[in-house]
Amino acid sequence: MTETSGTEARSPEDSDEAAVAVDRDADTITPTASDADEVDGADDGDGDDGDRDDAGDDAGERDAAPTKADLFRESEIAADYVEGLLDILDYDGDIDELVAAGRPMVEVVGGRLNSLVGTRGATLEALQELARLAVFRQTGSPSRLLLDVGGYRANRRKELGAIAKNAAEKVKEYGEAVRLEPMSAFERKCVHDVINALPGVESESEGVEPARRIVVRPIA
Repeated sequence: MTETSGTEARSPEDSDEAAVAVDRDADTITPTASDADEVDGADDGDGDDGDRDDAGDDAGERDAAPTKADLFRESEIAADYVEGLLDILDYDGDIDELVAAGRPMVEVVGGRLNSLVGTRGATLEALQELARLAVFRQTGSPSRLLLDVGGYRANRRKELGAIAKNAAEKVKEYGEAVRLEPMSAFERKCVHDVINALPGVESESEGVEPARRIVVRPIA
């Protein structure tokens, strides 16, 4: 039985709204093909703000900036959707909906949720896209919703910060570009943010998904 905060008790989304294929033996979730279609760059702002090519968010921004009430409504819709998934899987979790840094957020905390994160957050990214789709279906507007499970994103940010600083030190020491391993849009954004705050180095992304990666170079 899931618990939520910030809203009244919820009921799961309609079956077509919460369309996912559940493999109970594998204990994983597979998004349906129709819902999992991904547009490059619509990753959000945790997307790849440092990429010139990953600018899908700009194209999807609304004419008028959403109010805090609008953003909180988005988080409520997404929380309803996520709760429906947890009920299908018979997972226990506390769901918090909030607005932070000008964007709607949903955080899920509980035990036995690792399968909702997946390898390097791949399942989490897919679930986030599905939650955004649920928001879009009700509001008619693209969402920059950020979904986190078990504090994965906060922990990964710390790891990526260390990776970015290490790469910057190597660039400064040897004067040569350093290419990092392929990363998701969320991961690239985290690295760009760190590099942009450091003197003497710059970063850009190269390649195409899923092999898109960051290159850290000395500033000429």
